[in-house]
Amino acid sequence: MDAEVRALLVIGDAALAKTVDLTLRHGSYVRRSASTVNEAHAAIEEWRPHLALVDIDLEGGRAMQLIDEVSTRERMAVIALTRRSDLRGKLDAFERGADDYIGVPFVPDDLVARAHAVVRRVHGGVGGVVPRLRIGDLEIDVLNRKVRAGESELHLTSLEQALLYLLAANAGTVLTREQILDALWGTDFVIESNVVDRHVRALRAKLQNDWHKPRYIETVPGTGYRFVATEEPPQG
Repeated sequence: MDAEVRALLVIGDAALAKTVDLTLRHGSYVRRSASTVNEAHAAIEEWRPHLALVDIDLEGGRAMQLIDEVSTRERMAVIALTRRSDLRGKLDAFERGADDYIGVPFVPDDLVARAHAVVRRVHGGVGGVVPRLRIGDLEIDVLNRKVRAGESELHLTSLEQALLYLLAANAGTVLTREQILDALWGTDFVIESNVVDRHVRALRAKLQNDWHKPRYIETVPGTGYRFVATEEPPQG
């Protein structure tokens, strides 16, 4: 197969699509996004991706039909993404031809491993994992859940890692507390209202980020948080 793997992200939620895109930079992927089923159809016809990550809840579940159609064509690996936790949704995705299934929210290293394994299983060959990414002056190590900020090396929990990827992938964009809650805990998870602020404070402390003079994570009063990057992440 090609030296680079073509990965199509069929995801309507822009923040989620950017987070998946950033996570896939840990592999030999050329990424393209489609926010609607019609856009996905066009991309599949013209681009012929090796891998599709499909939000099966997109357009009221219409994206699930996309898996049906893909399975009758030239072989393409499919990972189903969903916020649903019920067994019926998982079984339906597999019965329609999905090669794997991952729930949202997800831990970045889990998506890296699953995408790598699915492409290798379906296509027989795939480039290696890229352990470290640079975002501005941060270096993120997905294998060891470490971040190097300047001369400091920091160890992150899985939740802190997911929060950092979410914010960094959407650099320059304000994410509300509700968006962060939804992305990291899911829509059905009931937790105390200040949990986002507490986890942002913990991540800032590790990054040695003074909220008065934000170097990485800026507070937008009354709204949420915005990642401040010293340079734009490279595009695939």
